[in-house]
Amino acid sequence: MSSFRSSAQPHDDPATPDHYGDLAERHVSAARVFTLLVPHRAAIILVVLLIAVAGMTGVVSPFLIRSIVDDALPAKDLRLLGYLAGGLVGVALFNAIANLTQTYVSIRVGQSIMHALRTRLYQHLQSLSLSFFSGTRAGEVQARLSSDIAGLQALLTNSATDLAKHLSVVAATLVAMLLLDWRLACASLAVIPLLVWINGRVAQLRERVTYQQQEQVADLSANIAESLSAGGIILSRTMGRVHYLVHRFQRDSATLARLETQASTAGQWEFALVFLALDILPALTFMGGGLFIGLGLEVSIGTLVAFIALQEQLLWPLIEIFETRIEFAKGRALLARVFSYLDTPATVTEAASPVSLARQDFTQGIRFEDVSFAYGDRVVLKDLTLEIPAGKHTALVGPTGSGKTTVSYLIARLYDVDHGRITYDGIDVRALSFESLANLVGIVTQDTFLLNASIEANLRFAKPEASEEELWWALERAQLDATVRGLADGLQAGVGDRGYQLSGGERQRLSLARMLLRDPPIILLDEATSALDAKTQAAMASALASLQGQRTLISIAHRLSTVRQADQILVIQAGRLVEQGTHDELVRQEGLYAVMARNA
Repeated sequence: MSSFRSSAQPHDDPATPDHYGDLAERHVSAARVFTLLVPHRAAIILVVLLIAVAGMTGVVSPFLIRSIVDDALPAKDLRLLGYLAGGLVGVALFNAIANLTQTYVSIRVGQSIMHALRTRLYQHLQSLSLSFFSGTRAGEVQARLSSDIAGLQALLTNSATDLAKHLSVVAATLVAMLLLDWRLACASLAVIPLLVWINGRVAQLRERVTYQQQEQVADLSANIAESLSAGGIILSRTMGRVHYLVHRFQRDSATLARLETQASTAGQWEFALVFLALDILPALTFMGGGLFIGLGLEVSIGTLVAFIALQEQLLWPLIEIFETRIEFAKGRALLARVFSYLDTPATVTEAASPVSLARQDFTQGIRFEDVSFAYGDRVVLKDLTLEIPAGKHTALVGPTGSGKTTVSYLIARLYDVDHGRITYDGIDVRALSFESLANLVGIVTQDTFLLNASIEANLRFAKPEASEEELWWALERAQLDATVRGLADGLQAGVGDRGYQLSGGERQRLSLARMLLRDPPIILLDEATSALDAKTQAAMASALASLQGQRTLISIAHRLSTVRQADQILVIQAGRLVEQGTHDELVRQEGLYAVMARNA
């Protein structure tokens, strides 16, 4: 079972942490990120304006302080002091209101962007072919939809607005410092370019580690989803592998803890230099002011006090900008993971002008014309030609691995053929609308999938508007009505994770009932009754036979007893049609089918 696999990259996303730079360059660009913001431009402009105004009013306070120190206090002018102190209070109140407003709006914008991105990613994943999901661990997909986007949500909701806020404060403060004393400003800010370079290096380090961290989160999520499912628990306990799984989880969790620590501390020593340089700026300012006074240059005490106040006002926003730059670098790693999924092409797509085929218009049948298909390098079907007439029962039999299930996937267009074509009443399946195809074909496979919900909810997934009479009709056809009536909760009884509260036969019958409720004209059963006892299987065969002539029935089976009454039996071997006929005709031919019948 996949629960015991080692970490693996999804096949549609071959990038590894070593190739992260190429991945980010390929999927993430400033223009692409900007497109996420465009639908919310009005709200974003409002936030930017509020931040800019608050930033500009914020630098007024040091000038008011200078006037208090240089003018109001020496002159003992209480009236002027009152005005200036009132100005300080007014600035503080305005900034508080502006900050509250922009915080609320920015949170709404961030949530809206993440909702749109999450929905877009989910919708795109729904359009990908079955090959993507058969080669990608479920936990990996869940991680990109949940933890990756949650990380981006925090980035957009908090970091983006904080960056704009701090940039406006820094810009306004720098202007104020230059106006206050350009000489002191130039001297104290000379170290900034070096700090920006150091910050860039730290951001690059943490971006790469964050990518590795999220890869490990996805791997851990996949292991949890597999090993803690009902099937995983059964497998681990019956195989005596519980201790191994606990040990593996401890190892993977320790790796994640190490990567999360690195993501927060990579380049810590370099970043410490930034804090040190900014912390000593006030001391350098006092030394510079003293030097200017010693040289006979005019610098008032009020100017020095106001300048130090501006530096203190500059210090925290500048540190926050540096840290936000690191957060944006880490966010780029998350975007690379999300965008790489969005850039995975949908190999099965609807035609630009799709053709509709109503169920009542399907009268001729399905035809394979020289169809070839391969899973990667493994060829499964080779120049396969066959016909499935409408309103008849066609059975597909053959050795394991001969391509029978692949035929069913191609009929439902879960994959597209590599060569040749498949037609419904002469219409290429690739030209049919997805809606038409979904209304035409109903499939039940041996590996049933049930929602962790009630029996009724599982049935209504196929037909939400179905009446209760229709639900019982479907259950009766699937030979499950007596079982459900015997349950204390009846239709409201839960089925458990993947239906594990039901027996294997009950799961198959519920899946069959769900499909019958949709009442499709083409019914495709791929080993759909393999878990049933002979008596129940015979009763179900009789129920399905009653639909014959009204429905096209395609059955795939290993037990030949289930296909003896088929109108035609197609024998497939190594991806080719090797025999065709009724049961009696094929037995008389003394070919592969006859051998299979004797060994049955």
